[in-house]
Amino acid sequence: MEKTYDIIIVGGGIVGLATALKLKQQRPKTRLLVIEKEDEVAMHQTGHNSGVIHSGLYYKPGSLKATNCIRGYQMLIDFAEQEGIPYDLCGKIVVATRPEQVPILEGLYERGHQNGLTGFKMLDLAGMREYEPHVQGIKGFFVPQTGIINYKAVCEKYAEKVRELGGEIIFGQRVTGIQQGEKFSNVITEQSYHQTKLVINCAGLYSDKVAQFTQQDPIHLRIIPFRGEYFEIKPEKQHLVKNLIYPVPDPNFPFLGVHFTRMIGGGVEAGPNAVLAFRREGYKKLDIHAKELWQTLTWPGFQKVAAKYWQTGLGEMYRSFSKAAFTKALQELIPEIKESDLVPGGAGVRAQACDRDGGLLDDFSIIERPNAINVCNAPSPAATSSLSIGQTVAELALKRF
Repeated sequence: MEKTYDIIIVGGGIVGLATALKLKQQRPKTRLLVIEKEDEVAMHQTGHNSGVIHSGLYYKPGSLKATNCIRGYQMLIDFAEQEGIPYDLCGKIVVATRPEQVPILEGLYERGHQNGLTGFKMLDLAGMREYEPHVQGIKGFFVPQTGIINYKAVCEKYAEKVRELGGEIIFGQRVTGIQQGEKFSNVITEQSYHQTKLVINCAGLYSDKVAQFTQQDPIHLRIIPFRGEYFEIKPEKQHLVKNLIYPVPDPNFPFLGVHFTRMIGGGVEAGPNAVLAFRREGYKKLDIHAKELWQTLTWPGFQKVAAKYWQTGLGEMYRSFSKAAFTKALQELIPEIKESDLVPGGAGVRAQACDRDGGLLDDFSIIERPNAINVCNAPSPAATSSLSIGQTVAELALKRF
């Protein structure tokens, strides 16, 4: 053991690093350590997402997602401006392709107003084609606030600023346990252990496991990993998409459906689907971790989700193995797209918290313990919201000092 810290943050993704940055900005004398098991920042959820700056359109007014996304959006833009990180507020259109989607679309439009968004407008097909000439649909609307950015670059800058402010970041150390005492906890890694007054758990795909280290009773959440697979559009067909095109989401399922996203570094992605991953960091179809898969399949909440959404799940799995089926879903938005226009892209794994009763947590979840703060559910729009979530967690932490 080298020294004692005031706060140790487990996880070097965007939420952990944003929390570290806000802590050091608000209380510079805080002795702070970030422990990351990989060899660099943003190796999992943050580094595999599609780089969208979300406007706050989808989230229930007053929820942690809505308030943090709307506040975090402006904080992210300001940070990118100050630090010279490229971004583009290009806007997106949300498109209803079938009559039964129109009431959901109109509800989303109203929710955007409730969340304080301005400047967006309802469109007929001719109006949509002013933004996206190749789109097909019966009704839609334009959201000017949506943008694109490289979140790995954002993370690297957060880490740089944390170090400038005297915070420490160590890599290649996996946390294997936390021993709690009255005043201090020992955070144990495979290589050593570190003493701290407070642990902040931002472990993403393993947040439930780390949370379990910080309490006596069983945790009532489990992280269920869902893989999202992308295709990229061949360069000669990228003209079919100018910016971002989204479908109307299924209101019962916490995913946004396959969509088209122009990327800040060039190129256009199509996707993602949402299939159960057979391991928590399973980026390929055949990545399997028997113990993790068993823990998923035997979780009572997952069994209830599977019973309720088995048809949706089978459809997503079919699209995962059938490029033709994936293309057909994309053709609802852009009929001209062909299977031959798509080449395999990357994949990401989303940490979706599921409670024992089969509830897929839609909102951010922060659970406080005497010696710990656990960020147990931080799915999209956590990257957009990162500085706001970081500030929220930092304020909870600093109340204790």
